[in-house]
Amino acid sequence: MSTTTGKFRTTNDFNEIVLERRSVKVYDPEVKISREELTEILAEASRAPSSVNMQPWRFLVIDSAEGKAKLAPLASFNQTQALTSSAVIGVFYDTNNVEYMDEIFGKAVELGYMPREVMEMQLQQVKPYYANISASELRDVNLIDSGLISMQLMLVARAHGYDTNPMAGYDKEHIAEVFGLDKERFQPVMLISIGKAAKEGYPSYRLPVETITTWA
Repeated sequence: MSTTTGKFRTTNDFNEIVLERRSVKVYDPEVKISREELTEILAEASRAPSSVNMQPWRFLVIDSAEGKAKLAPLASFNQTQALTSSAVIGVFYDTNNVEYMDEIFGKAVELGYMPREVMEMQLQQVKPYYANISASELRDVNLIDSGLISMQLMLVARAHGYDTNPMAGYDKEHIAEVFGLDKERFQPVMLISIGKAAKEGYPSYRLPVETITTWA
C-alpha cells in the first residue's frame, strides 16, 4: 500500500521497496528533506540488528550548503551525487562503542525488554569478550553491523519515497577530521546520498541463484 505524505509517496509494498530499488547518480537539487524526516529515517534504520545489540554505527548527516562544500573535495568520484542530493549520510562505526554497553543493557531492563537476571548473565559474558577481542576482530564485527544498518537505511529511505546511492569513492583518511570528528575513534564505512531522482537508476544484471548458492 502506498500513501502520499507531503510531496512524495511513501510505501510499505515489499516489491516496490526492495526489488525496484536503484542506485541513483543524479538527484533533483530542488528537493529538500527536513531534518525532522531525516531523523525519523535514521531512527527507523536504527532498528537494524547488531552483534549483542551494541549498535556501533554513527551518522554524519551533511545536508547544508556549507557541509556539501566541505564534502565536495573529499568525494571527487561522486561529485554529482554529493552536490545534487538532499543530503549525504556518512556511516561510521564507533571504536569505543563499548562505553554504551551499560546504557544499552540497563535500558532494556528498564523498558521491560529483558529481565535483570538475564542482563547480568549476558554482561558477565559480553564484557570479557569485548575486553579481550583484538582490534581486527572488533573491526570485522563493526563493519558487519554497519553494513546491516546501511542497507536498512536505504530501504527505509525508499519507503519514505526517496532514492539513495551507497558510495565508497571518497577520502576515508580525512573525512572524520574535516567534519570535526575524532578520526581514531570514528571509522568511515560508506557515504549514502539521499534525495529524489532526477534521472532514474539503471537496472543491473544479477548472477543467478545457481551461481551464488551452495545447498548442503
